[in-house]
Amino acid sequence: MSKTDKNLQEAFSGESQANRRYLAFARQAEKEGYSQAARLFRAVAEAETIHAHAHLKHMNGVRTTRENLQAAIDGEVHEFKSMYPQMIEEAGQEGRNAVKRSFQFANDVEKVHAELYQKALNNLESLEEADYYICSVCGYTVENEIPDKCPVCSAAAKAFQKVE
Repeated sequence: MSKTDKNLQEAFSGESQANRRYLAFARQAEKEGYSQAARLFRAVAEAETIHAHAHLKHMNGVRTTRENLQAAIDGEVHEFKSMYPQMIEEAGQEGRNAVKRSFQFANDVEKVHAELYQKALNNLESLEEADYYICSVCGYTVENEIPDKCPVCSAAAKAFQKVE
């Protein structure tokens, strides 16, 4: 791998993480009543997304929808089969129970994401319109109907948000 390719990967990772971090900072600023700071964080987060997308393009990271769905499935499966189980175990060994719980929620939800992507891939030509809702506590994702309580974290239905 060339130095430029390594740099693209590092830049993509950094810009992607900055986007997520700044969105979290924006939420905190809103909670504290600093709406202008929140707006600034969101604006810069969007700029970081533009940077990340440009880097991903140069990495040939976006292909056909079919290939992208398969890549998404592969990524989600890796997370719930390999990545998170080890993290869950290590957090437990270190007595980091809140972190272990966070990893467990993510692990359980990644399985659902893989299933949703697989369904989309299997039915790409005839994919029916659906609304998606996510649990704001654990990220559980569901089509069309919100459950009375989240099957992963047991949050009430009011914790679900529609994705536009």
